Amino acid sequence: MNRKSFNLEIKAVQEDGFFSGYGAVFGNVDWYNDVILPGAFTASLQKWKSKKKLPPVLWNHNDSEPIGIYTNIYEDEKGLFVEGKLLIDDVPRAKSTHALLKAGAIDGLSIGYSTKKANQQGNGIRELIEVDIGEISIVTQPANDRSLITSVKSKLDEGELPTLPEFEKFLRESGFSKSQSTAIASKGLRSLLSESEEEIKEAKSISNALNILKGVSNA
Repeated sequence: MNRKSFNLEIKAVQEDGFFSGYGAVFGNVDWYNDVILPGAFTASLQKWKSKKKLPPVLWNHNDSEPIGIYTNIYEDEKGLFVEGKLLIDDVPRAKSTHALLKAGAIDGLSIGYSTKKANQQGNGIRELIEVDIGEISIVTQPANDRSLITSVKSKLDEGELPTLPEFEKFLRESGFSKSQSTAIASKGLRSLLSESEEEIKEAKSISNALNILKGVSNA
């Protein structure tokens, strides 16, 4: 299951544990170069409705830490709007989460989902046309605030490869120049190898970058 996070736009946090906000927004290009299109949740919400239940409220995507229930989830013109209730009288984590939300110390909602339909654009952006919602968590660190290296690691952990723009950005964060990063990401290693001393040094740097990426995936 993939995960996608957004800053929670709090509409209400009440004393009884009720909260509401957006679990996802349309048209937002995130660190993974994904963008959710309007209507992406329609089929999944219909499926949940047929079960006469809604996804659970989890803490940081931890299946062993449900902290509340969602009472209403629907799409509007902006994104996926959710209303839920934290079980503050019965679950200690829910009580502490409620206090942190009220204080503004945390403000992240993150959906756990599987991709059903997607369209890869030529600019490296992937449009999510249909996704199946598994759960919606309150999280401490939204994905859009993660470092690029962390997002690449997350993608590799989920069995995916970074896009060329993501890999190029990753290389630049690792210390390569823009031209070097573009060459490595788009042309591969073979076109950069030669017998000149300068290019041999560059090849060694490329090897180091790939080792960094390997280390990220194994961290």
